[in-house]
Amino acid sequence: QVQLVESGGGLVQAGGSLRLSCAASGSGFRTNAMGWYRQTPGKQRELVATIIRGGSINYADSVKGRFTISRDNTKNMVYLQMNSLKPEDTAVYYCNVAGQDNWSRKDIEVWGQGTLVTVSS
Repeated sequence: QVQLVESGGGLVQAGGSLRLSCAASGSGFRTNAMGWYRQTPGKQRELVATIIRGGSINYADSVKGRFTISRDNTKNMVYLQMNSLKPEDTAVYYCNVAGQDNWSRKDIEVWGQGTLVTVSS
């Protein structure tokens, strides 16, 4: 069982910065990937950044050079540092963990509740 708790969302002016944090808790779960996704009304949830087991990182083209994903395996946390924020970055940001249950070997995907990021112009 894995639960995700997100924090760090809020209001910021264009050009500002925010740091999102996601804490994963639980046991019996092998994490293969952690990431951040975002969603605005009328759109499907889209990938922002992911970090794969082994260290491989992927970013959406729209955030390359501005956002940085990182993780602390000892604390079971993943972060998203967002710099040079733009109004179009406004969205609900969701933490995601994908992995496998250690006992059943069933593939598991867990989503956080989401945290709202609002960037004013």
